Amino acid sequence: MPDVRRIAERYELLEQFDHGGMGDVWRGYDAVLDRPVAVKLIRPQAVTSPHLAEEFEKRFRREARVTARIQHPGVPQVYDAVLDESYEQLFLVMELVDGVPLTAYVRPGQPPLPLGWAAAVAAQVATVLSYAHDVPVVHRDLKPSNILVARDGTVKVLDFGIAAILRTDVTKLTATGSPIGTHQYMAPEQVRGARVTPRTDLYALGCVLHELLSGRPLFSGDSEWQLMMQHVNAAPTPLRELRADVPEALEELVLHLLRKAPEARPADVQEVYERLRPFLPAPGEESAPEEAGPAGTPDPTGIFRRPYAPRSRAGATGARQNAPSAGPDAVPAPMLPPAQRDELREQIREVYDHCAALWDEDRFSQAAEVVGEMIESAAQVLGSESKAVLALRRRRAFSRQLAGDHRSALPEFEALADAYGRVSGPNSEEALDCRAQAARCRGELGRVTEALAGLHGVLDAVRAVDGDVSENAVELRRDIGMLLLAQQRAAEAYDVLEPLHADLCVVYGPDDELTAEVAETLAVIRLDLDGSGSGSTP
Repeated sequence: MPDVRRIAERYELLEQFDHGGMGDVWRGYDAVLDRPVAVKLIRPQAVTSPHLAEEFEKRFRREARVTARIQHPGVPQVYDAVLDESYEQLFLVMELVDGVPLTAYVRPGQPPLPLGWAAAVAAQVATVLSYAHDVPVVHRDLKPSNILVARDGTVKVLDFGIAAILRTDVTKLTATGSPIGTHQYMAPEQVRGARVTPRTDLYALGCVLHELLSGRPLFSGDSEWQLMMQHVNAAPTPLRELRADVPEALEELVLHLLRKAPEARPADVQEVYERLRPFLPAPGEESAPEEAGPAGTPDPTGIFRRPYAPRSRAGATGARQNAPSAGPDAVPAPMLPPAQRDELREQIREVYDHCAALWDEDRFSQAAEVVGEMIESAAQVLGSESKAVLALRRRRAFSRQLAGDHRSALPEFEALADAYGRVSGPNSEEALDCRAQAARCRGELGRVTEALAGLHGVLDAVRAVDGDVSENAVELRRDIGMLLLAQQRAAEAYDVLEPLHADLCVVYGPDDELTAEVAETLAVIRLDLDGSGSGSTP
């Protein structure tokens, strides 16, 4: 395995994906629980009390614990807080969110968001803030880059407690012309260095909502000083002067949020939410074509249209989103010079070695990520249905299956079965194996009827070629019997496993490990059937 930096002897820093004013965010891996994590590394220069190390450690851990008390799905969970021995580097280990930052929804030259989308984002943020303010925790740094929309439309608010930990809300007024950053969303009392309250977050929410609806920041300036002074003194432009279709009530709410004096703003986020409700879609209401937001971004109105909806079924439309796209129109990649092809093969070999090492340590989730990183680049060079790429995809699917993530493994195996059917034939060993693994995943997901049908279909194909006692046939017969037994269908399981045991005794002998295993299972079934009053033992 390649050398990686490890924190607290368990969290590995794999890839930096964000670089901000207070610290860097890394995609990490928890070696103990075999799961991906986000690791926020606070830069040493952000620490304001280097000479008061012990006091700083206490404050850091206290704020991290307070942040962890915000129990809401819109707040990524805090898993751990680590302060290194020098008291100079801080690490918050958090839930890794697969989502799109709000900055992707508002870009120069892009139309402003539909009213419903903007209201849905603001309403979800208000809900999150209500749980935080009840702790009480004030965010202090609410801004589009700290707000993600997850793939299911759930809004996630990041970096709770970071500003509190570092006390960055106390900002000195200087005319240095330093780069404009979070000052675009800073309340007047923060600029002045006055006391921060929950209504400070309301001002920032007003800035964000104004930007979502108008498509541009509330204020703009050539320097940090100029921008901060506008927050203190300048009147915001009413939204209806920038966008005619904004309802008057929504404009009034934004202007109310942006009042200079904290006590002049809404009483709390609960009031804000109630005033946003008329602009939210009703349960069951379908979205109109004109309500579509930016292409490729999750829809934040979905949770209002279908509140508490279950996840889509595996195998249903959209369930294959984790599977690589491939099909009969897949175009092979152009031929590579021999040297580049050899280099790519060596990289693939290294990925296999890395994956094998992770498997040896039962780190299956990380193995799936490692292989996945190679698949896209290899497919671009070799083609999406080349032998090497299909093999990588199989390894990722098996890794997900071994990790217990049968929901993700199922569409991967289904897509692979189709691909191998095109490349090698529908009854090729690879295609049949992927069909069998997909059936096993269905069984694990509780879709027993489909699982049994799938296993029987593969077994029929295997029998036609290799007979009834080939290694694959024996494994399939055993799996069918065990699946029936798990469903309390003991008599049917016995009818499958008893002839399997007879065949195993002839081919492998009664002392073979598999033969003995099936014999023990049959003994248990006999006891079950005898005790059920169903008659004589078969």
